[in-house]
Amino acid sequence: MQTGDYASDLHYLCHMEIMIKKFTQKYQLPEKDLLAFLAHMTEVHFTKGELILKEGERNTNFYLIKKGIWRAYYLTDGTDNSLWFVSPGDVAFSSWGYIDDKPSLINIESVNESIAYCIDKASAEELFSGSMEMANFSRKIFEREILAVDNATLVYSTPSTAEGRYLTLMEENPELLQGVPLKYLASYLYITPQSLSRIRAGLRRKK
Repeated sequence: MQTGDYASDLHYLCHMEIMIKKFTQKYQLPEKDLLAFLAHMTEVHFTKGELILKEGERNTNFYLIKKGIWRAYYLTDGTDNSLWFVSPGDVAFSSWGYIDDKPSLINIESVNESIAYCIDKASAEELFSGSMEMANFSRKIFEREILAVDNATLVYSTPSTAEGRYLTLMEENPELLQGVPLKYLASYLYITPQSLSRIRAGLRRKK
């Protein structure tokens, strides 16, 4: 029993360390501010394939991923189109729900078993308005998210080849290559699963 508890503690610390490291680097914020924010959040767990948010639903929660990968997608004539992925250290929220209190136009699912920290908008806004430090903390997060969206739009829509987009993904988000099904990655890269398989095979041969 003690061994199991010790192993669980190690896993917990490992996930926390990865999350904190990525968050502080991506959002360029100090660890102490993140820990202060986490003190006001609730830990939530999701199973593989579980929908966190369904199209047409309203969700005003703000999430910080601790473990696992989430995916946002929409359906067009039955075709599944991946919009973005988030992994430990990333934040996630429905822009329609959090900003405008309106139903979401997309779905968000847990690609695998995941853990996240969660705070509802009302509680978050109260926290941000009560402290200049927390207000600046939230501002920097949203600034970085806007920048990330613009960068992703350029990176994944402008490379001249599908292989170029895949290589960019390998460099910037290598964790997705292990935890996300091929068909989801393919739709994110604007190619078919068959094309992605050929690209991967070609790169392996080059090595």
